[in-house]
Amino acid sequence: MKRCCEGVGLPCLFKGVGMASSQPPKYLLIFDFDETIINENSDDSIIRAAPGQALPEHIRQTFCEGFYNEYMQRVLTYMGDQGVKMGDFKTVYENIPLSPGMPDLFQFLSKNHEVFEIILISDANMFGIECNLRAAGFYSLFRKIFSNPSSFDKRGYFTLGPYHSHKCLDCPANMCKRKILTEYLAERAQEEVEFERVFYVGDGANDFCPSVTLTSADIAFPRKGYPMHRMTQEMENKQPGAFQATVVPWESATEVTRYLQDVLKKC
Repeated sequence: MKRCCEGVGLPCLFKGVGMASSQPPKYLLIFDFDETIINENSDDSIIRAAPGQALPEHIRQTFCEGFYNEYMQRVLTYMGDQGVKMGDFKTVYENIPLSPGMPDLFQFLSKNHEVFEIILISDANMFGIECNLRAAGFYSLFRKIFSNPSSFDKRGYFTLGPYHSHKCLDCPANMCKRKILTEYLAERAQEEVEFERVFYVGDGANDFCPSVTLTSADIAFPRKGYPMHRMTQEMENKQPGAFQATVVPWESATEVTRYLQDVLKKC
């Protein structure tokens, strides 16, 4: 099988042909976090820890499209000034509900962990993701989590940084998920790990960017009615066949579970 990363400065990655293997099929499963694993945008959720559970207008007016990470840095500084501490943020993150059907999907993946390699790519932050997944009991499912670095400084302020820099014109300045995914595939190929198929579960415009690189063997699971879903539909209408992956929209993650169960039955 050929998995091509052309157009993003990476070489094509090849799966050996005709080589017998005692290993089970290996699939890569990628999750987004906000409004995918969890049923909210966690950046909005943490405002519940702010005084009056709201932000002042002068903070909200500083938002600029494509620079959400910088905006959240200002939000967190304001919340620190108001005395919001680590424990307050932790409580909010731990109580954000998972999306419908997500616990069942994670239970299924736990039982089939030898078949799926699971990673998470999110424009949220490491602290919040870890708090939520540990509280839900599913943190250990993920081989690797890619998200914006976050910590608490000497003042006790919650600080946030950008994940990386990139040249993609379609993504926010702090993160391009396509770059993360293609680099991960290249890294695993160097470690002699090849994936027969890639599955991508997401909702946002920044999930559409990496899903465009998926091959015809792969599956994109966009959350129904969200930007990723709309963008796949628009591409298909404007450029039939340009989006190569099979598109399987979902409202409940139970639909993702059923699809993956069918995949395993066909192995």
